[in-house]
Amino acid sequence: MEPQSHWWRDAAIYQIYVRSFADSNGDGEGDLAGIRERLPHLAELGVDAIWLTPFYVSPLADGGYDVADYRDVDPRFGTLEDFDALLETAHGMGIRLIIDVVPNHSSSAHRWFKEAAAAEPGEHARSRYVFRDGRGPDGEEPPNNWKSIFGGPAWTRLKRPDGTPEQWYLHLFDPEQPDFDWTNQEVHDEFDDVLRFWLDRGVDGFRIDVAHGMVKDPAMPDIAEDAKADMLDGSTSLPYFDQDGVHEIYRRWARIAAEYPGDRALVAEAWVEDAQRVARYLRPDELHQAFNFEYLTAPWDAGRLREVIDVSLAANTAVGATTTWVLSNHDVTRHVTRFGGGEQGLRRARAATLLMLGLPGSVYLYQGEELGLPEVTDLPEDSLQDPTWERSGRTDRGRDGCRVPLPWGGDQAPYGFGPEGSVPWLPMPEGWGALSRAAQRGVEGSTLELYTKALRLRRELDALGDGSMAWLDAPGGVLYFEREPGVRVAVNLTGEAVELAADGEVLVASGPVGEPAGGTLSLPAETAVWLRG
Repeated sequence: MEPQSHWWRDAAIYQIYVRSFADSNGDGEGDLAGIRERLPHLAELGVDAIWLTPFYVSPLADGGYDVADYRDVDPRFGTLEDFDALLETAHGMGIRLIIDVVPNHSSSAHRWFKEAAAAEPGEHARSRYVFRDGRGPDGEEPPNNWKSIFGGPAWTRLKRPDGTPEQWYLHLFDPEQPDFDWTNQEVHDEFDDVLRFWLDRGVDGFRIDVAHGMVKDPAMPDIAEDAKADMLDGSTSLPYFDQDGVHEIYRRWARIAAEYPGDRALVAEAWVEDAQRVARYLRPDELHQAFNFEYLTAPWDAGRLREVIDVSLAANTAVGATTTWVLSNHDVTRHVTRFGGGEQGLRRARAATLLMLGLPGSVYLYQGEELGLPEVTDLPEDSLQDPTWERSGRTDRGRDGCRVPLPWGGDQAPYGFGPEGSVPWLPMPEGWGALSRAAQRGVEGSTLELYTKALRLRRELDALGDGSMAWLDAPGGVLYFEREPGVRVAVNLTGEAVELAADGEVLVASGPVGEPAGGTLSLPAETAVWLRG
């Protein structure tokens, strides 16, 4: 069992999508200097750590998750000096910083893949990636029927400069993201060095992209014709996800992290639906946390949420790990929209936030959720940049709608995201001035103030954060639990007000709630409350 002192066990970690957070130089794209300038706002919000999405050298075929150089900053985001300054400033404010590492695949612009493409079949340069001969006459069919997460086949055939077709290479995502071959020791050694490069600079940990990938079934069997190539599909076992071999990689990485002082955290993006299988990544000699995607994808339903909470806590407690809770990130529709959109979606999202912040463990917040931002569902087609759009034959608009730059202030675009007159890389909706940080700061009842107050209480009250919880009796459609000492959380997920057996002081509520009277609290529809006493 890990000691309770590790910072990540009860941290509130704020995800920054670097390209969309703050633009310091007016080029329309967020950057490291912009993040550094806005750190005081995050300190005021009350987060313990920030997680940066990739800022490495990249063609940005997939938002930076196609890395061409793992040890340098893309010039559009700044320099290594900018990164060091950001890290130093964050640490000076008591904010830790974790960064993304992308080990399943590189960019096709990576020097290794350029060498591989120029090499002959069977040469060493090819062994760092998954190359195979094709099937059928002249190898014209892919090696198997695996599908790309972004749509279409997971294989692309190389062509010689004269147009002669030859071997195929694997890419579980975009063709510009070739998969590494983790049976090659050189790949292991390279990532050991990448981790140490950033740990030496002082980062507090890594979020591991596609952590359930990397290792493929060596037989490379076909998948069932009707199998979905989804990131999260608990009913399908896929020969390229959640293979047992990934765990030895993470035992090695855990040993590297342990060499450094100050508690460096390793966080898995493991899209594995079964909580017990997720917990296997969190055994004492492996990773420290995994995103709780089963919770993120749970519907607005009290029974289902309670089930996910119970199963998650049981599975993680069994391996001595803390449980994480997350409602949004850069890959999913923002939860205001997921929960119905409009006033109802916001009301439910605010209640869901107090539920999440009241649960035992740590929480991940996605930039803009503290402003109550909805998904932008009507981006012009000519502005869409997510590879899913083209790979799906323009039937799936992809993830750009949750990646629109943040509104900081003002009444017209770019709403303080960048200097006046600059044009953000994705269009910002009219009317977002009312949702900006400046418009909500200090305004009682605003979503920003709800987050700020709840995060402050979460830090101040011993009952919240890491620890245990106990369910209390409640009417149908209501989740009601106690955190010792002396804090109770109630969430009404129904469409009607309910009478709840409760007393004490209202600490914070997601909507208007009166104080309990005569041992009873009237809890409005789709509303959450924290009580003390």
